[in-house]
Amino acid sequence: MTIKEFSLLCGCNPQTLRYYDRVGLLKPVNVDAWSGYRFYKEEQAIAYVKIKNLQKAGFTIEEIRELQNKDDAEIYYAFERKIAEQEKRLQEIKNIQKSYQTEITDMNKKIEALRTSIKGSMVAYDPAEEFGIAKEDYEGIIENLDAFFDEMLAAEDPSKYELLDDSEENRNKAERDFQECLKNPCCELVFERHGWKNVKDFYSEIPELLNDTEYFFLFKLEEEKVNSTAFANTLLGIMCMKNPDGKMSLKCNVIYSDDGNNHFWLLKAKNQ
Repeated sequence: MTIKEFSLLCGCNPQTLRYYDRVGLLKPVNVDAWSGYRFYKEEQAIAYVKIKNLQKAGFTIEEIRELQNKDDAEIYYAFERKIAEQEKRLQEIKNIQKSYQTEITDMNKKIEALRTSIKGSMVAYDPAEEFGIAKEDYEGIIENLDAFFDEMLAAEDPSKYELLDDSEENRNKAERDFQECLKNPCCELVFERHGWKNVKDFYSEIPELLNDTEYFFLFKLEEEKVNSTAFANTLLGIMCMKNPDGKMSLKCNVIYSDDGNNHFWLLKAKNQ
């Protein structure tokens, strides 16, 4: 039988038979050396039925290959195993469905708690001496922070945001991240200043930031100065105000100074 005749017998497309031939599941009994035409025997239709049903049941090509020469009892048992696998997977999906809304609710609660914590820290913080920023500008930064949290809550997947509290574990992580960033060969130093009293003393000297660039603001501060949450968010807020149309990525890391002096490094990621 030609491939066209055999496909009519099996009730399938010739392309399906060509695919089964290519992956070694159902090869023609003969291929004409001159024309390349494929020829099949009628009894191969039984093999086709076996392959088609195994594939529809979700068996992989490799699994079907292993079952091709098995008798009906073994194939029936393979179906039973596949049914058990699918039932187990279905139950897993049902469990995920049940926990999904709970996890979303818990994540939203964490976001709200973080918003309350950061806003409380910023409201208690007076940035005038450190940054020389006007009250109305600082209130604008807090409003922008609120908008950012609204965006997080509206996100389809809020779990993509990294939520870090002020735990000892996260403080240790900040220390590690700080040192790794400072030594990262993929970053280059743009600006640094050491031994200063307040950020406003050198703020105007910070080079203009470039679009499509990732920047890292690294601070080591005297312990008496550190309100790291408010300090970092104020600094980032000021940079966003200075670059309202900027498309750069800004990150700020604040840790305690180990020598009693204030230090600042501005790094940017190198173009790869």
